Amino acid sequence: MVWVLTRREVAARHAGTAVGVLWPYLQPLLTVAAYYLVFDVVFAMRLGEGAPIHAVGTFLVVGALPWMAFCDAISRGMNSLIEAGGLLQKNPLPPVLIVMRAVLASVVIYGPLLLIVALAYAPLHRFNLAVLALAPLLALQFLLCLLLGYLLAILAAALRDTVQLVGFLLSVGIYLSPILFPLSLFPENWRWVLWLNPVTALVLGYQQVLLQGAWPPASVWWVGLLWLGGLALALNLVVARSRDQLVDWL
Repeated sequence: MVWVLTRREVAARHAGTAVGVLWPYLQPLLTVAAYYLVFDVVFAMRLGEGAPIHAVGTFLVVGALPWMAFCDAISRGMNSLIEAGGLLQKNPLPPVLIVMRAVLASVVIYGPLLLIVALAYAPLHRFNLAVLALAPLLALQFLLCLLLGYLLAILAAALRDTVQLVGFLLSVGIYLSPILFPLSLFPENWRWVLWLNPVTALVLGYQQVLLQGAWPPASVWWVGLLWLGGLALALNLVVARSRDQLVDWL
């Protein structure tokens, strides 16, 4: 059932378009290609000392694509229950299925794109075994998006202002993560602010693997697991308290 729902969700994203199924893939792919063309080819911009790589466009692609995947999964997961309100009122489906189809649809679209980026960067380090760390990083990102998307979906059903607030946080979140700049360039006394962004650990992990050919440090895994644990506890509490009212909210 989850796979059928996911296929329908993906198909709905390109329904009525001339390009068809390619369109959801072309949008993010053309965006990261523009980063590389503008910053590396046209302006030939370079990062300073302490950066994992000096080419700006090459640096941006590694962080921007996972960030786009995160934003897409969170946004669609958060709105999934509201959009499926009529379906849930008529059918006793577990709400988590609706959220999961939205998150999995993002995985179906962005997963292959992340694989393409990995294949493009892996030769820089002669296919170092550190590239295997991408599997747990992607799994960590999927679980993070699923838990956070489900939590926000329930909160959005209870209070529609949640959608507006999260939309604002996603718009500014890219500036509070090491995506546009290396972590070393951010003031050391304020770096703790970056760790409040759940994507920071993931981006640092991708940068270590793809830009430096090294296994992500322990801090990446510990912070990621702390986020998962905190979200799981919060979600468990919210689900227990909203179980009887959720359908009415929708």
